[in-house]
Amino acid sequence: MNQLHTIDLKLLRVFETIVKHGGFAAAQAVLNIGQSTISEYVSQLEGRLGVRLCERGRGGFRLTEQGEALYLSSKRLLAALDDFRSDAELIRRTLGGWLNLGLIDNTITDTRSPVAGAIRRFSDRCQDVYLNVQIGTPAELEKAVLEGTLHLAVGHFHAHVPGLLYRPLYDEEQGLYGSALAAGRYPTLEALRAALPSLKVVARSYMRRGDLEALGVTEAAALVANVEAQALLILSGNYLGFLPTHYAQRWVESGALQRLFPQQIVIASPFEIVMRRGQDHSLLVETILDDLQAELAG
Repeated sequence: MNQLHTIDLKLLRVFETIVKHGGFAAAQAVLNIGQSTISEYVSQLEGRLGVRLCERGRGGFRLTEQGEALYLSSKRLLAALDDFRSDAELIRRTLGGWLNLGLIDNTITDTRSPVAGAIRRFSDRCQDVYLNVQIGTPAELEKAVLEGTLHLAVGHFHAHVPGLLYRPLYDEEQGLYGSALAAGRYPTLEALRAALPSLKVVARSYMRRGDLEALGVTEAAALVANVEAQALLILSGNYLGFLPTHYAQRWVESGALQRLFPQQIVIASPFEIVMRRGQDHSLLVETILDDLQAELAG
């Protein structure tokens, strides 16, 4: 394999962008360069490495086995370079660089969440810092943290993954909801529990066990990946399911949804900060962690 030179960092960033966006054409707008130039960069990288990284042509874009391996390695390398920049800025006694933060979907209306306030604190005192905020499922966020493309993420993580470190942050309240018409069919909790075996229950895949156990049922009639899909099915009138109370409030106020037995059926969903275990955290990461805790305490 030929020796890599500094220019290869640019080639690696181009390659990572191509893969991330699914091909040469889609990467054009992001990179702001022509497709022929992108192709030339990939050819240069292949020449330096001495391997074929991807198939491109009429059959579409597809990574080779070597391309898959390089993509994973390049993501770790480029994330480490961002960390290095942050550490170099520390030497100059300033905070700078990129902070890559992951969040679970639809938490913006939760007044208990410290995230928005922590970002305000963080950005006020870190003028030379750039934020990259990604929204994803718990599994997507954990994978990105493990691979090093996210410095940390905040969300509900039901099954802890080896190699990751989890810190408790706050609890999100979840309530059981049905359409106003469906809710009217169960005047008492006993009536609801008696009907549950024959009802359609929707659950988020990553919270399925807790949701079903709280209701005393063994399986869900529908599984979804996020809060919005769950709300859609409940709003259809054919399903019951749990929703964050802050998220559901708009439909409760409009009369489209009704919370069922809020005193008796409630789940406190723990939100955590997840980071890669055993990694020395940059000053940027330590700063946002401090700001999250300060926002909770304030």
